[in-house]
Amino acid sequence: MNPVQAIPPGMMTITPHLVCHGATDAIAFYNKAFGAVEMGRLAGPDGRLMHALLSIGDSMLMLVDDYPEYGSLDPLALKGSPVTIHLYVADVDAAVARAVAAGARITMPVADMFWGDRYGRLEDPFGHQWSVATHIRDVAPAEMATAMAAACP
Repeated sequence: MNPVQAIPPGMMTITPHLVCHGATDAIAFYNKAFGAVEMGRLAGPDGRLMHALLSIGDSMLMLVDDYPEYGSLDPLALKGSPVTIHLYVADVDAAVARAVAAGARITMPVADMFWGDRYGRLEDPFGHQWSVATHIRDVAPAEMATAMAAACP
């Protein structure tokens, strides 16, 4: 008999856990926008999701419906979120276009960045911030520092 693992198989030590107003709709959005695959869900007695687990690429994402009565508020209720979820993809331009077609809003257009990524930012329809990138070149730390000083005077 195998002992229970402290970190379940397939999980990493850090997993984003998003609160969404309309978590079922959020699952559909993340599927359409980012190719998320639903791994499971648990609905409460009132139909709101108490837990859902999605897979995006090689990573997991947990999400739940908002439960204001328990202090669990989504970014829309909080008028924004200071957290950005970073997503690496093979083709950032295609991924951002797909996310926009699914309902995301571009907050920073995709462009080549001094740190070696082609990078853009989105806000999803549930108020969560996403940065999306494709690594296009390796940059030495000294070159990156010089480029950052020039780009951010």
